[in-house]
Order: sequence, then structure tokens, then C-alpha cells
Amino acid sequence: MSTSRRQGAYSARVSAALEAKDRTHPNHKANGDEQKYANSAYLMSFTKGLAHKDTTGLLADPQDFMAFRQAIDDGYIDAFTNRIFVPDCEEGRRPWEAPTAGVAYDLQGPDCQAVTMAPAPALGSDELDFEMAEVYELALLRDVALSEFAETGGTGISASVTRLNDLAYAKADFPNRPRKVGGTGFLTKQTAFRGSSPGVEKGAYVSQFLWIGNGDPADGLIGFGPQQISQKIAAAEVNDDYMTEFTDFHKVQQGCNVNAVNGTSGGQKFTNTRRFICTPRDLATYVHVDALYQAYLNACLILLGQAAPFDTGFSTLAGMRRSFPTSGPRNLNAGGFALYGGPHILTLVTEVATRALKAARFQKFNTHIRARPEVLAARLEKAAEIEEKHPQVCGVLTTMCGDLADTIEKVRDHNGTTLGGNPTALLPMAFAEGSPMHPAYAAGHASVAGACVTILKAFFDTGAQLVERTRPGMDPVVGFFGPKPHDGTTDRFIQYVPNANGSALVQQEIDCPLTLEGELNKLAANISIGRNMAGVHYFSDYYDSLRMGEEIAIGLLEEQALCYPTDPVVMSVPKFDGDTVRIGAR
Repeated sequence: MSTSRRQGAYSARVSAALEAKDRTHPNHKANGDEQKYANSAYLMSFTKGLAHKDTTGLLADPQDFMAFRQAIDDGYIDAFTNRIFVPDCEEGRRPWEAPTAGVAYDLQGPDCQAVTMAPAPALGSDELDFEMAEVYELALLRDVALSEFAETGGTGISASVTRLNDLAYAKADFPNRPRKVGGTGFLTKQTAFRGSSPGVEKGAYVSQFLWIGNGDPADGLIGFGPQQISQKIAAAEVNDDYMTEFTDFHKVQQGCNVNAVNGTSGGQKFTNTRRFICTPRDLATYVHVDALYQAYLNACLILLGQAAPFDTGFSTLAGMRRSFPTSGPRNLNAGGFALYGGPHILTLVTEVATRALKAARFQKFNTHIRARPEVLAARLEKAAEIEEKHPQVCGVLTTMCGDLADTIEKVRDHNGTTLGGNPTALLPMAFAEGSPMHPAYAAGHASVAGACVTILKAFFDTGAQLVERTRPGMDPVVGFFGPKPHDGTTDRFIQYVPNANGSALVQQEIDCPLTLEGELNKLAANISIGRNMAGVHYFSDYYDSLRMGEEIAIGLLEEQALCYPTDPVVMSVPKFDGDTVRIGAR
């Protein structure tokens, strides 16, 4: 028996290895800005942490970037300390974050270099114009209530939507990375800044999984074993924006640890209150210090606590039959736990994050090395001076300034009048340190979002709807439920939203039901675009990273499916683009 088991275990590992081996390793293609602007001090590449000129914000010596690039390509972490010149900072320095993670291997799931992303929008493209405008507008909207991001909301985002719709990329119907639009083909208050996947435009802007609890949904408390997790977050101060003065921007680009001296608490200033997420600033705060897979672990706990239905592919498995009451009464003498149960899902939804992060690091450092939005804003602020010193830029920066003139005017007013500083075109940042110490593309948060949410979609019935269900003679129960039984049961379509000051959640009846698929897609968009709200990412960072994370999770599940010899299961996973992949079907 031991010999046959040993051979069986070996065969399963070989099958999984062959599954991985047969995946085509793609060519990784960048947008060419690194090479195109090499003679312009690599102005569109990530150079944070190197020495920069205090006049233009460009590299002091392009040779520093070449050494940085060589260290990345070599893949040894000590080179980042021993071979690259970095400026001194009296505050201490921030290190680059895991620049060699993209060369590591894993024993399950796609290799981190077996997945890829399309080239990012290049400087001079209508798409980059548009997504830079989006980041600017989100910074201006940082303290506007998210309840305004709806057709029934007030006028808080109307002007931003109008300015975005007037740009060439919107008029061309978003040809590369589509946005959600209204019936006229343009952005509306309900669809702007929402992401791109099915269901994200339905209901409140924020996913229910960032608000509700898994006992009484309205209390926002998530049971986590004997403990509770509150969905309320620390509220940051209004207009708590940073890096709008060029001296501050320059210091941050040098890699200085400004949080050590500026009196902030981890890069932000907070009030003494906690509340449910109410504004873009709240979302930015959440994704500043979250545990990266935190939102998806919480979502899994909520779904398990509600006994939400599993994917119908589990209906024949003994441990899952209680999730499918329409199959008739059965004795439940075996239940799911280590296999197809709570611990199985909870482990996977966190484990897959490590795969997504390594893949994101390879794209960030080894492939695209894309500058952050804070840098492009600085290039626009210094456009005339940069183009005078580097005529090979050929007016592309000043042209972009003209294209975004209306938005930049509002940014200058915010930085000058609202914040009481100079009226610069610099991007107001939610965090004192600005972006992290790694390039923009891929986005780590979005890659993890795509991977973790895909695991949840694989295990749970994504067609379930959030309802208040009342059975004859019983009190109402709220949760994500499957089809309504034919026994006099009634369902009300509902959602929860915060009250005006965010101190409590209020139940609302709605006409169109919120589906589990839509709310998971919305959760992924909220976390990813929350980073855009902070000023540290673009829409394309969200869009392509999400799909890369999805591919990683699907590959991991495909390999795991080979390891279930006696109780096989077929999972149906709706993808972020709307089609469905079936895992385990042979």
C-alpha cells in the first residue's frame, strides 16, 4: 500500500508539473517609453530612490538608472545596496521593495513569468491622457461622499465626469481598456471610476463586503473564530493631502523616509473617530495599511458565516450537500472541512496572494518599470523647462498639459487655494510618502485582488443574490442566497449603506438585486481603484493586473483539481471579462 500511495503521490505531482510545463511562457512587452526617453533622463521610468535634480525632478545622472536596471536584470538583491548610488537623507531612506521577487519559483500554480500584461499606455497616447486625468479627478474628489457616485446622488462628481467625457479617449469609446458607461456611451455619475467587470455599476459604489458583518449585517462585525473584526476604519483628516510643493515631491523621489519626521501617523493624519467607508479618502486609507488579502479573507468569512451557497459543482459531494436543500433530504454522515470546506477556502484565498505578488514584481521591475502618477504630474508641472532642456521630448508634455487644461486648472486651485500652498500641477497625494518604492505596473493590490476574488468565485455560487428572506413562520434572514424555495418564502432585494456620518449602516430596499459575482467584482475594483484614489496607480494598473491575478488563480486551481482522485469537482468561474471557465472538467 505504501508503495502504491507513494507512486500515486508522485504521479499527481508529475501531472501538475506537466500542466505547468505545457503553459506557454509569453513574451513580455513594454510600451517603449524607457528606450524612447533614455536620452531625456528616463523621464517616464521609475527612478524613485535615485538622485534627482531639485529643479526639474529628473535624474541627476542617467548612469544611476542604468546601474539600477542592471541590478534588476542580474536578480541579486545585494546589488541594490552595493552597486547603485543613492542620495543621503537625514530622515533615513526607504528601501526598494522586493525587486528580485520576480525571479523566484513556486511549486504550485503558474510560474510568475508564465503570465504577462499588455504594454502600458505610452506617453503621448489619448489613453494615458485620460487615465492621468482620472487620477487627478479622484484626488479632487477625495473628500466627496461616495453616495454622490450614483445617479441619485448630488452634484459632487458631475463636473469631474463632464471634464473626463470631453477627452479624446472617451469620445473614441474607450478602445483599449473599456470603462462602464451609460446609455449614451459616456461616463455617468453611476458608472465613473467603477471598474470594468460585470455588476460593478449596480447599487452602491462600495462592495457590501467592505461594510457588512456576518452575523447581523448592519453591525459591520465579522466573526473570526472567538474574535470580531470591525468594518469601521480610522478616519483621516479632510484635505490631508501631501507632495503638492515641489521641494516635498523632490525629497520623496530621493527615497527619503519623510514619515520619520513629518509628524504624521504612518503617512496620514487621523481624527479620533472610526467609521464605515464613506469617501474615496477612506478607501485610500484602507488600502494604505491593509494586510493585502485582508478584504478577501473578510469576504470569505462573511460568506461562510451566512452559509452562502457553494458552486453547484459541489452538489454531489457529501460535505457540501447542506448547501443544496433542493436535492432532497440526505444523511450527512461526512462533512467538508480540510477538503471543500471552510479551512480549504480560507487557506487558498490567502495562499494565492503570494503567487500574484511575485508575478506583479516581475512585471513591475523586470518588464515595464513604469513611473508612478506622482511623477507624470511633476513632469507636467515642469513641462516647459523639461522640453527646453530635452528637445527630443518634442512637445508631448506641453501638449498633454493643453489636453488636460481644465482638470489641471482645478488641481492648481486645490493645491493653492484649498491647501494654502503654491498653485502647482503636482498630484495631491493621500500619503506623505506618496507611492511605494516599486514601479506602478503591475499593481500589487490589483493582482492580489484578481487572484483572491477568483478563488472565491470558484467555490461559491456567484449567481446568489443579496436578499432579506422570510420563510413562513420564521424571522427574516439576510444573506447571499440561491433560488427562492416554492414554500411561501418571500425575498426583498436590499443593500446596506452608511448613514451621513458613517457611524452606522442602514438597510435600503432596491429594485435590482446585487449578485455575489457583482459584489466580488466590485470588491476587487474598490481595493484596486482605492489605490488610484490615493494617487499611486492608474486605471490600466487595475485593469491588467486584475486579469493577471485571475489567470494565476485559475492555473493554481487547475493543478489542484488533478489531486482529487475520488471526489472530483467541477468549478465554474465567471471571469472579469464576463465569460466563464470550467475547472476540473476533463
